[in-house]
Amino acid sequence: MENPSRPGAWSGWLNGLLGVVIFSGSLPATRLAVVDFSPFFLTFARASIAGALALLLVALRRERRPDRRQMLSLAVVCAGVVVGFPLLTAMALQHVTSAHSIVFIGLLPLATALFGVLRGGERPRPAFWIFSGTGSLLVAGFALTGEASVSVQGDLLMLAAVTLCGLGYAEGARLSRELGGWQVIGWALILALPLMLAATWLTQPVTFHAVTPAAWFSLGYVSLFSILIGFVFWYRGLAAGGIAAVGQLQLLQPFLGLALAATLLNEHVSPQMLAVTLGVILCVAGSKKFAR
Repeated sequence: MENPSRPGAWSGWLNGLLGVVIFSGSLPATRLAVVDFSPFFLTFARASIAGALALLLVALRRERRPDRRQMLSLAVVCAGVVVGFPLLTAMALQHVTSAHSIVFIGLLPLATALFGVLRGGERPRPAFWIFSGTGSLLVAGFALTGEASVSVQGDLLMLAAVTLCGLGYAEGARLSRELGGWQVIGWALILALPLMLAATWLTQPVTFHAVTPAAWFSLGYVSLFSILIGFVFWYRGLAAGGIAAVGQLQLLQPFLGLALAATLLNEHVSPQMLAVTLGVILCVAGSKKFAR
């Protein structure tokens, strides 16, 4: 069993935490952006911007190209975190508030852990699943309550987004042990770049005159931080500390995201949202202890 006091383990948790902090602003920023941009244009434009930067970075560093087997894994990462999660969350945020959608992020640790077992060969201890499952049940219970059932369509889109994101996280973490953390998201963005550029052109608005500065800023945030810089820390953390273990830090993301939604967007954060969020945070401590 890995000693959690080892530098590699603590480095994994620190990098993972930095990634979560960056990701916490993604849904509030997306909520602002879809006011002026369509979900499709927003998804394709953010991937195009990040992909162009990744291409420049790879060229400057003269990184080794992935082999054919690795390219297949990168395609899975593309489907999960480059296109699937951004597009489905952007669509969901047309029906629900970012505060509402953020609570569903509490299901990400379980999805990541499940795919970590299937794709990464990890075997967490039984107690880990108890804590992880408890946190996920709290989120599921929230989604089934009368207050939370604002939009069935929005909830289903968020569940699909979380599933694809968990797959992309686990596959990317497994591959980062071979390519490196930022190289995984970089090559995934490059792989998708030709299609994303074409899709951006086809889905662009008729005019950009009515686009507000807030929407432009949000597009910049999700392009630079949410889909590129955040993954540099996140995949490095998952690879160093373990997919299932470090993946539990995602349970902190709803708490950080709710704070941003209330502060920046003036969205209503109910006592129920806070109670569920605090409950899943408590699950982080337990799952961390029994992750290995």
